[in-house]
Amino acid sequence: QNYLDNFWPDLKAAHELFDSILQAQRERESESQENNGKEYPEHLPVEILEAGIKSGRYIQGILHVSKHRAQLEALVRLQGFGSKETG
Repeated sequence: QNYLDNFWPDLKAAHELFDSILQAQRERESESQENNGKEYPEHLPVEILEAGIKSGRYIQGILHVSKHRAQLEALVRLQGFGSKETG
């Protein structure tokens, strides 16, 4: 803000862009505080998810998203499946 005020006081578009970015950052921080620091709110309470995993209703895994085709390709690797571990 100081840089813009001191060196570009008449550049309206830059000031508007800065204000827009600042507002977006404040909204994101506010949402993060509402969600206890998590970027996205949980869809179900943790207790329900844990119970569902234990009962077999839900499965748990790691999401892998293609870095080259992120909008088209992703998979979930289930824990305990496909690993080379034995035992």
